[in-house]
Amino acid sequence: MKHKVVMDGNTAAAYASYAFTEVAAIYPITPSSQMAEVVDEWAAKGKKNLFGQPVKVIEMQSEAGAAGTCHGSLQAGALTTTYTASQGLMLMIPPMFRIAGEQVPGVFHVSARTVAQNMWAIYGDHSDVMTCRSIGLAMLASASPQEAMDLGVVAHLSAIKARHAFMHFFDGFRTSHEIQKIEVWSDEQLEALLDRSAVDTFRYRGLSPNRPVLRGSAQNPDIFFQEREVANQFYDTLPRVVEDYMNKINAM
Repeated sequence: MKHKVVMDGNTAAAYASYAFTEVAAIYPITPSSQMAEVVDEWAAKGKKNLFGQPVKVIEMQSEAGAAGTCHGSLQAGALTTTYTASQGLMLMIPPMFRIAGEQVPGVFHVSARTVAQNMWAIYGDHSDVMTCRSIGLAMLASASPQEAMDLGVVAHLSAIKARHAFMHFFDGFRTSHEIQKIEVWSDEQLEALLDRSAVDTFRYRGLSPNRPVLRGSAQNPDIFFQEREVANQFYDTLPRVVEDYMNKINAM
């Protein structure tokens, strides 16, 4: 049975992410900062993820650095997560294209917020996540703290199973700071849903001097677009993977 806890949307998303995260690359920005703060607090207190270790939290000097850390960490075979919003998400875009194209299971949790235009604004809207539609990440939207918990879990499970990065987002302030009594998943329940063989495959594909491989080189158009076509199979399977995990969540 799940137990109920009072928490806001940011904490719910952070809770969902913690179990599946080995490395969290962070840089604070309103209204997402709390997600990274609670992950850092839990890690400092020794809370363990599903792999028996506290999350390794790395705070960079900008969101661009956090995204670059996510990229490198994922290429090394570590399940990696970050948390951001608005202008911070804009600074993450270049590495996000690489993360999406390289079929690695990174997850970005976003408290959606207005992107600065004529002036800075901290109001909640979707101008940040809508700017990222062409990147190629799968996108899941939550509308309540309970959904932030449940779809946060779906995002991580699906990313691992389908070998594809996800962006899980919800309204800044309206959902990120809304406090509700919600059902919380136990580690035992999450473990039952986790595809361990997919985790092992991901780790095996990580860069290692024992398995040298060339990545990140330049390609001429003929090869580049052949590989982009091959990547379509991962997009084709995504809806089925997400639907399957949603059905499992509902059944539990």
